[in-house]
Amino acid sequence: MTTPSEPSLVQLWLHGGLDLSEQLQKEAPQRPAEDDDRRPAPRRDMGLFNLGVHRSLRLYNVLAGLLCGVLAVLMLLTAADLPPYGSDTAPTVNEVARRYVEQGTEETGAVNTVAGMILDYRAFDTLGESFVLFTAMCAVTILLNRSGKKRWLRQPDMVDYASDPIVAPMCKFLIPVILVFGIYILLNGHLSPGGGFSGGSILAAGLMLFAMVWGDSAASAVLRPRRLQTVVLCSLGFYCLAKSYSFYTGANHLHSIISPGTPGRILSAGLILPLNVAVGFVVCCTMYSFYMYFRRGEL
Repeated sequence: MTTPSEPSLVQLWLHGGLDLSEQLQKEAPQRPAEDDDRRPAPRRDMGLFNLGVHRSLRLYNVLAGLLCGVLAVLMLLTAADLPPYGSDTAPTVNEVARRYVEQGTEETGAVNTVAGMILDYRAFDTLGESFVLFTAMCAVTILLNRSGKKRWLRQPDMVDYASDPIVAPMCKFLIPVILVFGIYILLNGHLSPGGGFSGGSILAAGLMLFAMVWGDSAASAVLRPRRLQTVVLCSLGFYCLAKSYSFYTGANHLHSIISPGTPGRILSAGLILPLNVAVGFVVCCTMYSFYMYFRRGEL
């Protein structure tokens, strides 16, 4: 303890008799690196760690099995509670299906009841399916388009099909036949089995055969990426505008200028024929794009 006559450090500092700035400016002594190296690193018991992982995996497998079993039981109970096939009490046998069969040709002008159903009564659902294809095409383009990046080195074809004396002449004969048949299926979808999805698939098969025989470069020169994108966007845009007009006039009970026409003729069924063409273009371009992307990484 300090005596009353002796000034304390606080009093000296308050009266300016003690300078602590030098002490404050001094850096704290650094601990040598050797001390850090000598400190033991925390160790994990690998036995306990592996035991915990094993128990977690066992619990996960048990819970997954229980969940699958519960879902299987629910599905079996639901299937057992369904009415017999073809029964009058089945949910599918109602006034909607009866209207499709009895008045479908008169209201839509399509001889093919399926085409009238999916492109007139349920056209909005078909539009969603077309947008699903367009979204899938965009996703594949984003994932597999390697333009401007380092491309993989694809091995050259072992056989030059364009110079083959059998394959090339046969393909020159078959490809036009395939394309014409696809167009026929596309344009007669409202009169006979067919339509946009099947016709577009046939057209895509002809284009794939052309790219397979005469090479990717020749196919890309004819079907440029910009052309494919323009065809898809125009087809979807026309589909949206055409069915928006039908929905608007039907919901407001307005007279539509588009007539169903005479059933059985090629120019009939109202908008079903051009909608089939639009859907066929979307399907054709999507399938051909998938083939080219998976084959060489770009269109």
